[in-house]
Amino acid sequence: MELNQLHWYIRTWEELSKEELYAILTLRTEVFIIEQNCPYLDTDGKDLKSLHLFAMDKNNVVHACLRLVKPGVSYPEWAIGRVATSLECRRSGIGKELMKRGIDYLKKEYSDPSIRISAQCYLKKFYSGFGFIEVGEEYLEDDIPHIEMLYNAEIK
Repeated sequence: MELNQLHWYIRTWEELSKEELYAILTLRTEVFIIEQNCPYLDTDGKDLKSLHLFAMDKNNVVHACLRLVKPGVSYPEWAIGRVATSLECRRSGIGKELMKRGIDYLKKEYSDPSIRISAQCYLKKFYSGFGFIEVGEEYLEDDIPHIEMLYNAEIK
């Protein structure tokens, strides 16, 4: 899949179509539950209070998605979570494009906000490339090592 064949969207919960939501949840299930062999309840209520950024092909298959969680839902700051890319598109730059678009959207619309993430530890280098710094200690979430990371646009 070529990146230039994807269409990018950002939607509130209310704006998502049933088909878009289904495609997003399908990708998240493939990545977090099947691929990572991590049975957990993905529908945690935060999607209703989030913006959803995703890349979809002409067949309505989502190849990348994340959610921008409003301040006060997960953390005092904005949060980026449920970052997922399809196996088909990995190593194409889609993950970097996804994060760049998410950060740029928040910076443009919300005056350079701080953003907190709960990163899987093996992705620390990936997220630090966007300016996220480690805060706190490593912890287990669903038996996967994680660490909180913070992006503060005022520092960058």
